Amino acid sequence: MSQTLPGALERAIEELSKLPGIGPKTAARLSFWLLSKPSAEVEKLGKSIAELHSSIKFCDRCGHVTDKDAPMAEEPSTWAGKTLCGICRDSRRNQAQVMVVEQPLDVIALEKTGQYRGLYHVLGGVLSPVEGISPEHLRMELFFRRIKEEPIEEIILATNPSLEGEATALYLSQRVDRAKARVTRIARGLPVGGDLEYADEMTLLRALEGRQSFE
Repeated sequence: MSQTLPGALERAIEELSKLPGIGPKTAARLSFWLLSKPSAEVEKLGKSIAELHSSIKFCDRCGHVTDKDAPMAEEPSTWAGKTLCGICRDSRRNQAQVMVVEQPLDVIALEKTGQYRGLYHVLGGVLSPVEGISPEHLRMELFFRRIKEEPIEEIILATNPSLEGEATALYLSQRVDRAKARVTRIARGLPVGGDLEYADEMTLLRALEGRQSFE
């Protein structure tokens, strides 16, 4: 333990440095910034973080985030009694189209384009043998259940253009019954190795408009 910093401050720096994209120096700056703020503001931040697990859950249908107290689907829906996100509850969305993405942040990025009006399916990651992530660790069986039970005519594969993302898209496409649904892949408007959440709206729009049949 450092002799120049109080224990509480060191612990804050250590915990903040565990966040994605936050190194020790940034964690230290954030900790000192929080220390300079009124206690009420810091407590408000802490409370909002603590409520993430108590107030937020994943949609039982698509895997996107939603409130735990969100309205449940009613009869005669296949998902009757299940908690659905706002997109899944919106009957105005195109029920015959489903876009497969890796994370909820991808849904948020795509929704900002204002052009896609279908449904989503959030896998919760990608296949990665190196990291031990197999189909059982993702929402794949739920996805295949949806294809079987719902009137889906087009599946848009929108995993990131990385090696893992491409492998995941290929795996999904090989298991889809092409007689039931057409499979497309978003166009290469996205740079290889890039993530959807960091792409600008125009790039995402061009990727959507230029999607092609997945072979």
